[in-house]
Amino acid sequence: MSDVPADPHASEATLADEALDDAVARVERELGRLFARIRVGWREAAATVHPDLQPLGYQVLTSIVSGHATTAGAIIERLQTDKSAVSRQVRQLTELGLVESVRDPDDRRARRLVATPLATERVTAARAAYESRLSARLRRWSAEDLDHVADLLDELGR
Repeated sequence: MSDVPADPHASEATLADEALDDAVARVERELGRLFARIRVGWREAAATVHPDLQPLGYQVLTSIVSGHATTAGAIIERLQTDKSAVSRQVRQLTELGLVESVRDPDDRRARRLVATPLATERVTAARAAYESRLSARLRRWSAEDLDHVADLLDELGR
């Protein structure tokens, strides 16, 4: 046995590391739960738009409705998914009367995807139901807490 006393700072550092590890694990668990809830929300929203629509189809459709992505390439990049999956979803959305493919007025060789009035109406209804549930939960928090969460999420996403 050694006559040298244990370094008290070493045990403090170990405790701090363990606390940090526990906190990181908790955030990962909570993000997993949040992502699962989001997936359920997409599934419910997709069913609100059309019973045969898949969650990815709903994401494709909302990208088109919002105008954030109106070409297959833009949708692929926005959703970080593969071309065949987007092609299947666009085909289904077209068959369901929710999307039309039209010539791009700026480039007659290219095609743009446009949401039909039916799609806009149904996506608006699906979003309203989801947003009212989310808004009700978020409104329990202060504006300061919401700003702090938004800042943290922004930092996490970088």
